[in-house]
Amino acid sequence: MIRILLTYILPLILPAVLYVLWVSVSRKFGSSPERQLRDGPWFWIIIMGFALMSGALVTWGVTDGEAPGGKYEAPRFEDGRVVPGQVTPKDQ
Repeated sequence: MIRILLTYILPLILPAVLYVLWVSVSRKFGSSPERQLRDGPWFWIIIMGFALMSGALVTWGVTDGEAPGGKYEAPRFEDGRVVPGQVTPKDQ
């Protein structure tokens, strides 16, 4: 669940949350927050959200996984329970 949050949801909503926070802070300096929210750069916020999500997915894909050259063992039944599949190193 935390992986889904960090790779999909957080990067998509982070630019919008930052923009809304910026609008709420700029209200203290005399700007109209309703107009800023209505006329805001929503297209670029969405594009940045997808860019952040893509970066998170690429990073996760590159840094996660097994070393190449291993041997895959398929899932199997053992003593009445399912043993999940796994990759064992080539030298074993």
